[in-house]
Amino acid sequence: MGVWVTGDTHADWMQRFNSHNFNDGKTLNREDYIIICGDFGLWHDNNEEKNHLNWLNKKPWTTIWVDGNHENFDRLYSNEFQVVDFHGGKAHKIRNNIYHLMRGHVFDFCGKKFFCFGGASSHDVQDGILDPCDFEDGKKFAKAYAKMWNDGKSFRVNHLSWWKEELPNQSEMDLGKENLAANHYNVDYVITHCLPQQIASIAGYHDPDVATMYFNSLLENGLNFKKWFCGHYHRNERIIGKYQILYEEIMRIL
Repeated sequence: MGVWVTGDTHADWMQRFNSHNFNDGKTLNREDYIIICGDFGLWHDNNEEKNHLNWLNKKPWTTIWVDGNHENFDRLYSNEFQVVDFHGGKAHKIRNNIYHLMRGHVFDFCGKKFFCFGGASSHDVQDGILDPCDFEDGKKFAKAYAKMWNDGKSFRVNHLSWWKEELPNQSEMDLGKENLAANHYNVDYVITHCLPQQIASIAGYHDPDVATMYFNSLLENGLNFKKWFCGHYHRNERIIGKYQILYEEIMRIL
């Protein structure tokens, strides 16, 4: 029984978790957990995704993840995936051995408390979000898309490659505070996609958003924890001891 944590996978699970890159996986079982800190890669419902999810589902461990900013939230929040009770919190059951940990819940894995809260701001939308509904017809949308693409613009498309639900809503944030209060703001580990803003600024990320400021407020309310793990920043780095950014690294924590 153990817990491993890693960063963004962007649906490339076969690369991250093959036996060459994750040798520990050969000896694991269902009571071992691999946590992905956001950008799991639930995207478009096609045969390639189904095959890759089925491959991951057959691995001997249980895969669990918080959402990042690059997930298909239309699917995630639809009726496609059942909401289930899972280790003390709520989760979407993606496959028998793959679960999305819903925002704001405290889970128990291997006798330790994990506060889990996904979401973050996309960094690749500086030139805007295209919305097909803003155009009279598909041809005009396609023309606008092609121009932005050919001009090298950094943009995404609403409900196709970007969703406003990448950032938390008030109900999710309130739920997180309620569940932390029920645990006296004392957990063992925090799993998110982004950092609290005060820590993100130390790491060189100075643009606050709803999620980073929310995590700031949790610290101000006295959140006590041993380690905080996140993805999002595509690097592997420890910051002032308790905060660990992960990307390709797969780190055992229990």
